Amino acid sequence: SRRQRGARALKPAQLTVCVCVCVGGPSRSMNFFSSGPNLEKQVFDLKLTSKQFDRMSAKSTKQEKAELLKVKKEMEKGNMDVARIHAQNAIRIRNTATNYLKLASRMDAVAARIDQAIQMKAVTKQMGGVVKGMDKALKSMDMEQIGQVMEQFESSFENLDLASATVENAP
Repeated sequence: SRRQRGARALKPAQLTVCVCVCVGGPSRSMNFFSSGPNLEKQVFDLKLTSKQFDRMSAKSTKQEKAELLKVKKEMEKGNMDVARIHAQNAIRIRNTATNYLKLASRMDAVAARIDQAIQMKAVTKQMGGVVKGMDKALKSMDMEQIGQVMEQFESSFENLDLASATVENAP
């Protein structure tokens, strides 16, 4: 009956393989910490894949409800064997939906971590520039320039705190 419906249940190991393929395969996914735009594309791809898993989970939940209706109808007819088969299908579909949600959650977590790495990289770069500016200011001992550099440093530090707080509060 599975072939007739066109549905194919995947085992968790197969779902993991699907995740690698959806994200771009093992060769691309191993390259997370490369340069900027590629990293942002990885985050986009992960979020897209997560949404796809959410949709697949919703579809599976809908299929589960349809199977439960079939169970009820068959029980009313007195066909307990057929009802049992539909019940087993409903359980399998529910497990599949749960696995999709777990994978979507993992994708979101990975995307959040990569997002945090991108933000930290940008802040680190800014702080490096501020430190160079501080070195120049200290060499010239111009108090106005030192004050401006210190203000830049404080604003960069506030940006770092804001980015950290945002990432920590992410689900």
